[in-house]
Amino acid sequence: MMMRQEEGSMILPWLLLFILFSSFSHGLLTSHTMLDRLSGSSSSSSNYLTQKEFWFNQTLDHFSPFDHRQFQQRYYEFLDHFRLPDGPIFLKICGESSCNGITNDYISVLAKKFGAAVVSLEHRYYGKSSPFNSLKTENLRYLSSKQALFDLAVFRQYYQESLNSKSNRVNVENPWFVFGVSYPGALSAWFRLKFPHLTCGSLASSAVVLAVYNYTEFDKQIGESAGAECKAALQETNELVEQRLATDAKAVKTLFGAAELEIDGDFFYFLADAAVIAFQYGNPDKLCSPLVEAKKAGDDLVDAYAKYVKEYYLGSFGVNVQTYNQKHLKNTALSEDSADRLWWFQVCTEVAFFQVAPLNDSIRSTKVDTRYHLDLCKNVFGEGIYPDVAATNIYYGGTKIAGSKIVFTNGSQDPWRHASKQTSSTDMPSYTISCHNCGHGTDLRGCPQAPLNIEGDAQNCSSPDAVNKVRQQIVEHIDLWLSQCQDAARRAI
Repeated sequence: MMMRQEEGSMILPWLLLFILFSSFSHGLLTSHTMLDRLSGSSSSSSNYLTQKEFWFNQTLDHFSPFDHRQFQQRYYEFLDHFRLPDGPIFLKICGESSCNGITNDYISVLAKKFGAAVVSLEHRYYGKSSPFNSLKTENLRYLSSKQALFDLAVFRQYYQESLNSKSNRVNVENPWFVFGVSYPGALSAWFRLKFPHLTCGSLASSAVVLAVYNYTEFDKQIGESAGAECKAALQETNELVEQRLATDAKAVKTLFGAAELEIDGDFFYFLADAAVIAFQYGNPDKLCSPLVEAKKAGDDLVDAYAKYVKEYYLGSFGVNVQTYNQKHLKNTALSEDSADRLWWFQVCTEVAFFQVAPLNDSIRSTKVDTRYHLDLCKNVFGEGIYPDVAATNIYYGGTKIAGSKIVFTNGSQDPWRHASKQTSSTDMPSYTISCHNCGHGTDLRGCPQAPLNIEGDAQNCSSPDAVNKVRQQIVEHIDLWLSQCQDAARRAI
């Protein structure tokens, strides 16, 4: 029987667990707390291939020969296109958020084309797959990309054996292929790197494989994506906000609907992210058009930006201001908003991605600096918590990843692409999809990347051809690598 562990004891029977999570709708999260806000973010059932939950027993600590505790991990399967019994299995990796089903993006098109089953495993600690009821720092010791990769390997073996059992087969291997976007994109690449015998290849979409301490390229990319006029308007807006904040902080924060953010650094991060999201997810005109128009008309830029923030970022896009509140991040009780704290722990221990202002020509406030991030890590998690970026890059290789049969893809306007592998190397092609609204995960999501486009429809991309050309390359690589897998399997018989 699966159990939640609270210092080694069972604390929640299944019924209570169900009640606790039955109200989850998965609030959208921001690039401040996580790389990808969209994993399982939509509450509409039509946006999913399936939301039927399955569970299996997962090892808590894959690296201990003594600790044999387990927890219950949630997964999904979609078999409508599966070519029984020997069709491929597509493992779609869930990441730093609640995984509420298998999203109906371009992977559904690929599954139909290749006769594939699609399975998806929720990341440990997130959503309903938390080993602990209390998320105090001590209990987060098992939250890492390394443990998550072993989770995927164990699940892959479990699911293959289950499939064999249902088909009355023994020691038969279906060809597997792994998919992921953003942090799951990195996990997809790393899974192929660390467990090449368990997958025929991987698609690493917007995959942040390079841990970065001071990620100044992030802000620089926002400036490039914005263009000269919008960039200038954003910079002037932020200067005006800083000036007014110095004289009446409460009024300024209230104007933006963020009066609860008592720490100025949290507020400036919130303002920066509000702009980022427009470019990251393919909606640049929602931000730039009203801001540039206000500047040309001599209107108040701060008012224009506040209107955008409240109506779009907090409104239709659905961000919760408390995501940026360090008081909220310190909350150790398991809840629907726990992903904020959980991803920050991974940031503060493994990957950093500190989105600091560049020394010159920055868009975001210079108060969003290294010290702000380090203070946040200390304030939220305690003394001695800091990101060992060097160790992470040594373990995985960063952009020098020594893998094979991995397709890397990035959108030209995505600020995260500078932490991805953007140059091709032997057996690891890399493609950049270039268009006005090509952002995070464009190859699987289409344009814009939010809200969801069913089957990753690319017709609203400013250059659908650019997306379709890269998708054709992806199809060819999947076809080739699956065939090579099947040939190798036949030779082994």
